[in-house]
Amino acid sequence: QVHLVESGGGSVQSGGSLRLSCAASGYTQSSYCMGWFRQAPGKEREGVARIDTDGITYADSVKGRFTISRDNGKNNLYLQMHSLKPEDTAMYYCAAEWDTVLGDWTYWGQGTQVTVST
Repeated sequence: QVHLVESGGGSVQSGGSLRLSCAASGYTQSSYCMGWFRQAPGKEREGVARIDTDGITYADSVKGRFTISRDNGKNNLYLQMHSLKPEDTAMYYCAAEWDTVLGDWTYWGQGTQVTVST
């Protein structure tokens, strides 16, 4: 059973940087895809970045500023964020293993808050 725990969130000024981490315990399937998502108050959850065997994809809003990566053991997922903007303020979640039958991700973390001030 996979358990995901995010960390690294906090409050930063515009233009600053943060590095989010997602520790995945019990993550033994190297073929699992993983991704980062975020949700701001009053808005729907949106995909931020995704990594799998096919490559890496980013939302247009973060392309060029955010970098997603995994460690060699594939037990940790990272999101390096640069040039942060106030509109990046949201709760950030990591997820693993897309289920095509359910149409959703199998595993979710608890989330970590990112707040960007002017």
